[in-house]
Amino acid sequence: MTKTKNNRALPIAMMFALFFIIAFVTGLQNPMGVIIKSQFSASNLQSQLGNLANFIAYAFMGIPAGLMLQRIGYRKTALTAVAVGLAGVCVMWAAGRTGSYAAYLAGAFVSGFSMCMLNTVVNPMLQSLGANEKKGNQLIQFGTTFNSLGATLTPILVGYLMGNEASARSIADANPALYLAMGIFVLAFVVLFFTDIPEPYLKATDGKRTKMYNPLRFRHFSLGVAAIFLYVGIEVGIPNIANLYMTDALDMEASAAGTVVGTYWLLMLFGRLIGGAVGGRVSGRAMLVFAAALGLLFIGLFIGLQHVPTTVPLPVFRSDLTFGAEPVRLSLLFLILCGAATSVMWGAIFSLATSGLGIYTATASGIFMTMVCGGGIMPAVQAWIADRTSYPFSYLLVAASFAYLLFYALRGSRTAGDLPAGK
Repeated sequence: MTKTKNNRALPIAMMFALFFIIAFVTGLQNPMGVIIKSQFSASNLQSQLGNLANFIAYAFMGIPAGLMLQRIGYRKTALTAVAVGLAGVCVMWAAGRTGSYAAYLAGAFVSGFSMCMLNTVVNPMLQSLGANEKKGNQLIQFGTTFNSLGATLTPILVGYLMGNEASARSIADANPALYLAMGIFVLAFVVLFFTDIPEPYLKATDGKRTKMYNPLRFRHFSLGVAAIFLYVGIEVGIPNIANLYMTDALDMEASAAGTVVGTYWLLMLFGRLIGGAVGGRVSGRAMLVFAAALGLLFIGLFIGLQHVPTTVPLPVFRSDLTFGAEPVRLSLLFLILCGAATSVMWGAIFSLATSGLGIYTATASGIFMTMVCGGGIMPAVQAWIADRTSYPFSYLLVAASFAYLLFYALRGSRTAGDLPAGK
């Protein structure tokens, strides 16, 4: 028993580290949107195109990544992903050197290929190491805690690096963060190369390949695919548009706004720690019902309290490296609190959608990752709505998405065996 646990410890730790990398590199697109808006006098929609490029890569790479997982296994897929990720960050660095918006978009797109492959690896790997739905969900919740840590640090770091002078902001300001990402990728490649990763589905299929679309025959998986599209759009859209809202409409310092956004991700981190602690005893369905209802409530309060002048102090870092309290609108507090609601959703949706798929799990993971493109499409649509109406009005899209997730938790995630007779 001890030997088995030890054999699982290193792969689990490696998957947690990959979760951190995914968030750190993906999170760069949030504060970079503020830089793009200033450097190129871009609209809200144009500022989100880097984020769109990063996530739309999932639409192209999700299914191929699932096939890679089937044919070459977890370890080789992860090594390929890390190498591609390093290349993508290098292209973004080159964009800073040349001041090229097109090169920045290309770098974000290439990075997206890497993030898609890594996501395709870490989620089913942790699910399989967990042995059952609850334990698998628990490991994913703990893994996404490291994801939240990376996402918390990125906007704070880049918010400080870009400074408070809007006219002087450029992509090159983010170079220290890019150097850090490069170093993480190199270290991850070396460690992965010498790590023995279990290959349960590669051995289970014994050379026989499942058809790519077989998992879509399962109703709970098909509806889960839509759920993950909307969820990632919610998770990314809330802080991305909030950052634009605070620095543009509310004229907050970029470093202060970045810290407020970082608080959203920090709440996700705490929520995921709690989710991991209780995940072995609480079902993914119960988690998702609670989280979706809570998110719907918070978004409703944010929209409904727009004209209330009350402010609340939030701890922030400022451009002069001081740390203090920043008065923030009460409505914004409820927006940031959505981090607690979105925290456990990823693991819960993935566990519910892939429950009972067996040898289809690796294939399903590829399809699942394809729909992570919602993290680029949804914020872009929300930014387009904000351009034509207002920032607060654009969050009606988020409210509608939370409503669907509540439906999925209550009804859509149930398999044939879960439904009452005659249903």
